[in-house]
Amino acid sequence: MSGHFSPRSLGVVIILGAVWGLAEAGLGLGLKSCASLASGSIMTSVALFFAAASWSRARTMAALPLLVIITAGFKLFDALLLSLPVRSGAVANPLFAFATEGLAFALLFSLGRAAWKSRPAGQSALGGLAALTAVAAFPLVKFCTGIPACTMPGTAMPLAWHYAPLAVGLSLLTVPLGVWAGKKLELRRAKLDFLVVPAAVAACLALMALLRLA
Repeated sequence: MSGHFSPRSLGVVIILGAVWGLAEAGLGLGLKSCASLASGSIMTSVALFFAAASWSRARTMAALPLLVIITAGFKLFDALLLSLPVRSGAVANPLFAFATEGLAFALLFSLGRAAWKSRPAGQSALGGLAALTAVAAFPLVKFCTGIPACTMPGTAMPLAWHYAPLAVGLSLLTVPLGVWAGKKLELRRAKLDFLVVPAAVAACLALMALLRLA
């Protein structure tokens, strides 16, 4: 695949990043420290849905860094709304998770055979492996942010590992669904793209503000 993508695909990826950021805020509603048990695993499968949709729409892995950066920007806006410092477990660690999820998807789909990537069953298998890679790597967050991963109450086991089967199981579904959605998404009125994209991003920011401040 090419390392570049069209302006129209770029607009879709920006919107997907904004919606992912809003979804993260909704799924993490009220979280100010650790993830709430299985919520992190659910967020992993959601993240891989947006990664798959962006890759499918843009047809290049170059879309993934942009997707992660936009979602990270939404996370920082969320931290501002919640008056949380960046160096808190509810902010820095999710930012690390976004990066590992994007990298895991890029790694598995770059190495995967073309026949796998073109079929739902293969996409599902690669999605499950990407989820497993992301959750396996997440405890390394301590070396990056200085903040350890959340653990199961009364144990030293990271939540990400305990709920890994859930993350993998959900990603078996969300990744092929994301690939399908990416193929369907398109900004049809090129002359209005310069309005649609910022309007969509502004709407997601406004909804996030309402979600946090209501």
